[in-house]
Amino acid sequence: IVISVYFPSGSSSDDRQSAKFRFLDAFKVHMDELRQSGREVIICGDINIAHKEIDLKNWKGNLDHSGFLPEERAWLDQRFGKEGWVDVFRMLDPRPERYTWWSQRGQARAKNVGWRIDYQITTPGIAALARNTGIFPDEKFSDHAPLWVDYDLMVEGAAQ
Repeated sequence: IVISVYFPSGSSSDDRQSAKFRFLDAFKVHMDELRQSGREVIICGDINIAHKEIDLKNWKGNLDHSGFLPEERAWLDQRFGKEGWVDVFRMLDPRPERYTWWSQRGQARAKNVGWRIDYQITTPGIAALARNTGIFPDEKFSDHAPLWVDYDLMVEGAAQ
C-alpha cells in the first residue's frame, strides 16, 4: 500500500494547530488499521513535523513552534518506537543538515537553514528492502525538495 499524504501545518494559528492535532489522532487510527491488515505500507509526503534535532537547523529556537512541538515529536516517537514504523530516510542517511523544506525568507535555502519534514514512513518489511535514499535540494519545484528512496522489490524468479 502506498499513501501520499500532506499533514496540516499548525503554524498559522492556534485553531490550525488544534486541527493538526485532530488530524494526527485520526491518522494514527488509520495507521493502526493498516498495520493490522498485515500488508506492507509506504507513507510518503509532507508530514510537517521535524522529528529530531538533526532534522532542522535552528532546533533550539523552534522548541515552541509548530512542526517541532514536543507533542508532535512524541507522536512520531510513538510511531517509530513502540509501534515499529520506520523513518526510511533516517535509517539510511544519518547525516546532519539534510533538509527538505526551507523558508522563502532570508535566503534560507541558499544558506541551508531548513527542516526535514518530508518522509517515507514504512512497515519494517518494506524498510528492509530500502537500499538508497537522497534529497534533491537543487530542484526548485517548490519550497520543498524531493526525497527519494530506492527499494529492491525484485521477486526471486521474476523476469528481469
